[in-house]
Amino acid sequence: LFAQMDLCIEAFGTSKQKRALNSRRMNAVGNDILNTAVTKAAADIIDAKGVTALIQDVAQDDVQNISIFLPPCNEDADKPENVYKFEDILSPAEYEALQVPAAVFVNMTSEEITKKTEDKSHCSFVLEELKFLPADEKRRDHKARCLWFLDTLIKFSYLKVIKKKHPMGPECPHIISRKLMKNFTSLTYNNGSVQNLISASMKTKITAYVIALALHINNFQTDLTVLQNDMKLQESK
Repeated sequence: LFAQMDLCIEAFGTSKQKRALNSRRMNAVGNDILNTAVTKAAADIIDAKGVTALIQDVAQDDVQNISIFLPPCNEDADKPENVYKFEDILSPAEYEALQVPAAVFVNMTSEEITKKTEDKSHCSFVLEELKFLPADEKRRDHKARCLWFLDTLIKFSYLKVIKKKHPMGPECPHIISRKLMKNFTSLTYNNGSVQNLISASMKTKITAYVIALALHINNFQTDLTVLQNDMKLQESK
């Protein structure tokens, strides 16, 4: 069975799967007779199922894996804002809860923004966008809420193991803390206790949501370099 999977990985696997397969083969003791027999068995299975069906299986797996990390995607969207809907990033209840903590952004003066830039108390993306808050009260409040949550999401990505019930501080609404813990951490067991961990895959998920939210904030054009620096990601990532 493993050899059959190897043959499928070799033909249709991801780069990561192929690297793992090559590494395992290099460390394995070769057996030409067995390899020949297994290769024939795997080829028979491929012939029986069909290459098209196998490719469809792999494609479906890829879609399922990607969907774990991205916000729900509407492939039939008629305009950019409907591809990754705002409500799938922030629910109405979560959005409502952001009004109080985001008020500090709404009323921030240019002098305060300059001081916070020097202190690096907020992400570069957020500090730059605070300079261009709309004059209209409703739009100003909306952008402030989005920026506050984006700033919190990026800072949350810096953590490793979550040891506090409210890791982002008392000013973070309970519903937002619960969202962060539920959607952007993995459960792990350590010394007999359950811990919430921000794994590499969870940081990938956070990155995807940060980009989607940044696109909503910036009318669907944004500078990924700024976000990359804020999230402390390597360029290759």
